[in-house]
Amino acid sequence: MSFSSPKVSRASNKPPVLTDPVRYPESAPAPMRSKRAWLLLALTLLVPGSAQVVAGNKRLGRLALRCTLVAWALVIAAVVLALLNREALLNLFTNPLTSLALVVLLAAAAAGWAIMFMNTLAIIRPSLLAPGMRGLVAAALVVLMVATSGTLGYGAYLLNTGRNAIGSIFASGPDMKPVDGRYNFLVMGGDAGAQRIGRRPDSIIVVSVDAKTGQAATISIPRNLQNARFSPGSPLWKAYPDGYNCGDNCIINFLYTDVTENHKDLYPHAADPGAEAMMDAAGGVLGLQIQGYVLVDMAGFSKLIDALGGVKINAGGWVPLTGADIPGTTAHEPPTGWIHPGVQTLDGYHALWYARSRQWVLEYSRSQRQQCIQQALLKQMDPATVLTKFNAIADAGTKVIESDLPAQQLGSFVSLALKAKSHDLKRLTIGPPDFPVEFSTYPNFGQIHKRVQDLLNPPAPKPAAPAPKKSGTSAGPAAPAPATTTPPPAAPAAPSAPAAPSAPAVTQQYLQQLAINGNDEMLTMLLANNGTCSPG
Repeated sequence: MSFSSPKVSRASNKPPVLTDPVRYPESAPAPMRSKRAWLLLALTLLVPGSAQVVAGNKRLGRLALRCTLVAWALVIAAVVLALLNREALLNLFTNPLTSLALVVLLAAAAAGWAIMFMNTLAIIRPSLLAPGMRGLVAAALVVLMVATSGTLGYGAYLLNTGRNAIGSIFASGPDMKPVDGRYNFLVMGGDAGAQRIGRRPDSIIVVSVDAKTGQAATISIPRNLQNARFSPGSPLWKAYPDGYNCGDNCIINFLYTDVTENHKDLYPHAADPGAEAMMDAAGGVLGLQIQGYVLVDMAGFSKLIDALGGVKINAGGWVPLTGADIPGTTAHEPPTGWIHPGVQTLDGYHALWYARSRQWVLEYSRSQRQQCIQQALLKQMDPATVLTKFNAIADAGTKVIESDLPAQQLGSFVSLALKAKSHDLKRLTIGPPDFPVEFSTYPNFGQIHKRVQDLLNPPAPKPAAPAPKKSGTSAGPAAPAPATTTPPPAAPAAPSAPAAPSAPAVTQQYLQQLAINGNDEMLTMLLANNGTCSPG
């Protein structure tokens, strides 16, 4: 019995029939190869991994498809979360741990997408393309890689920059809780110039925000306020049981340096005892519990404004850029320049002068201008501005801002800031025009507390009284119309007196000449309105 080997099909000894031009482009005509190249690039752009499944390494393609589906699921989840709970989404981006995870994911996605594009190029096999088509496909590949991997990589870089800035500026600690439904923050503009001993906050503003609606109010405290009281339970009761009441040496902005140098032991666990003391003082003055502070170094404030591209305001009056001190006196040289009235965009240098200048005006005019700058900045902090200038803002912020706000809660505060943009910002100044001038020296704290509460919790409007009924009814006869009388002829007009000579127009040259002449009285009158300001 003989055994013969099975017949082998002639077809089994031949290579596969190359009829699939997508996977086997060798036998396809040149136009088909070009279409195949563009198809594979489009698949990698829209669904990374699909090109490998169709025409390359299927195992690699399946792995990439799984990653793509997970990425799309995360994007969809983020969109849903943004619609349902924007605050939670913002907290993911600002929390130190979750933001680090996001940075790693973005960087990995950028690298993975780039790898898939390079692998797609190998699958395309440019050598099979016409010479002119090779350059077009290669250029398209570069553009797509920059638009995809480059964007994701830049996003990871920005997020990491923001994460580092948050870690440098803000504190770690438990979340802050609203008090009476509000968050109250102390915002100080600190100055540690060469001619000063220690840092003094020349700008003292409390920002109070409704924890639900985002309705915000700013309350300015003049830097020369005397007899400041402290919030209940403050450690400063031990040092100043009757309040900060030693006259000119105890104006409120001296408190920061005083506590930092002489009473640091009252705040043994505070990173910045002076700032904690200022929070206690501001809380006692206004009758509020202050939960956190933000301290802006005024010397670097101009960098932050420049990072934003300037700040747009509508100035109501002329503001001088004060000249140098005259040695041995309290006087100054004539101004080095002027900020004119009207709508304008101030760069950092001029915005800083606008917020600080107080020559020939009361302290309260400067407080009003500082509030205006804050309001204008809030108006400008739209997402487009922040994203396009994020790196410069973050870099400037790490150099000029110090705060005890908890980093992990920043998402909640950013969400409130976005809500605040839909409301008008309320403003109150502890001084003219809201209070008499003498309030800086002899504050009536009961009256201040009442005004603050009326600002934050305005009483409900009283219902309008019903209109009185008209006399007479349709049942009775109509009242006779009053008789008309002809007015007497007008007396002849008296001859007009010669017109008084018109005052000279207020120009920068005119104001500068007044300053050179030392005409302080006229300058005080002409600059009295320079606290008037609104966002541009």
